[in-house]
Amino acid sequence: MPAAKPVTLTHGIDESAAGLSAYIVSIANATFYLEKEGGGLSSMLDKDGVDWIGFHPEKGSGWKGEYRGFPNAIHKQDGSFFHALNAGTDKSTSVVEIETDKHVRIVFTSGNGQWQGQWDFYPDRCDFTMSRVSPGYKYWVQYEGVPGGEMDKDDFWYNSADDKSRQIEEPFMGDLPAPEWYAFGDAKSSRMFYLLHHQDDEHPDDYASRPYMTVLGFGRSNKEKYLVTPQTFSIGFVESTIYKNVEQVMKKIVQ
Repeated sequence: MPAAKPVTLTHGIDESAAGLSAYIVSIANATFYLEKEGGGLSSMLDKDGVDWIGFHPEKGSGWKGEYRGFPNAIHKQDGSFFHALNAGTDKSTSVVEIETDKHVRIVFTSGNGQWQGQWDFYPDRCDFTMSRVSPGYKYWVQYEGVPGGEMDKDDFWYNSADDKSRQIEEPFMGDLPAPEWYAFGDAKSSRMFYLLHHQDDEHPDDYASRPYMTVLGFGRSNKEKYLVTPQTFSIGFVESTIYKNVEQVMKKIVQ
């Protein structure tokens, strides 16, 4: 049998997200469900099939489902775009621009034509770039999800500020040092989910837990947005829970 492609794209539905249509992109250690109308991730599965996002669109489910996703970038200002489709999401259109064995690119344009989000899938990760910003408006990039499949007391996080492991309920406020990154883990899992901001800035990168999900926002403090220019963010899994190993992966990506 021929070897599996490093990056594969198929079209289907996300059954865990009420059957919403999705681009399904698989790499060595992750499967991404990129919802086709909203333009955000509804699920991100590790190689054991555990979903670290846990979105579903039931209206009123809040932190338990409808709020979850990535990048959840444009919210109630010049539209609500790049979120898996829920009752409050404004729709976008999409096109597959690149589809090779090692690179898939999918570009979403907001329904009002003012925003553009570019998804690049590589053998080791996914990059999201806000490639067009509506003039006069701001955005954030968020991870609202469930480390290891469920928020619980065994979850923890690291970030680029120091090498201490923090319990999932511990908040963080402030601008991260470069390279700006967070990694989320579960004591029952041998891996971590990471988010990396490629451009250093002086904007806040705040984290707060909710009863059923994470709320990490690059360029966010409380409900204020700060990002105004095109920016790139990487997400993926590191098959380790050791700080130094995660840090090395982050530095390698930005290099």
